[in-house]
Amino acid sequence: MKPVRAEIPDAHAAIRSVIASIPAGRVSSYGEVAARAGLPGRARLVGKVLGEAGAEAALPWQRVLRSDGRIAFPPGTRAFREQVRRLAGEGVIVRSGRVDLGLHGWERDLDTQLWGPPASSVARKIVRKVTRSVPKR
Repeated sequence: MKPVRAEIPDAHAAIRSVIASIPAGRVSSYGEVAARAGLPGRARLVGKVLGEAGAEAALPWQRVLRSDGRIAFPPGTRAFREQVRRLAGEGVIVRSGRVDLGLHGWERDLDTQLWGPPASSVARKIVRKVTRSVPKR
């Protein structure tokens, strides 16, 4: 039997804490969770912790995805459908088993965090019309 390293429980607690702090409507990758927990390069450990956590841990497991935004479960499985259902309930759009991390990623874009989402194309057209109609001095 292999000896258990003392830092494993602390690493698991750090990972659980990071996952618990992902806000509703946002997602993060396994690697991002590991890095935020102070464990860069330990994405697989994040998956292991989630797999061992069980329902009693009450972690928002559905908010953790692969680095490319894909759901890690095989498409069509019960777990895949459950993750899609939970994400949709939080307003996260899943298309073909993938989430747009630019749109739903957790704290990925500082400008959006500070100033809000970029204006729609309609809003940009209105701004252009208004600025064109203002006389130059």
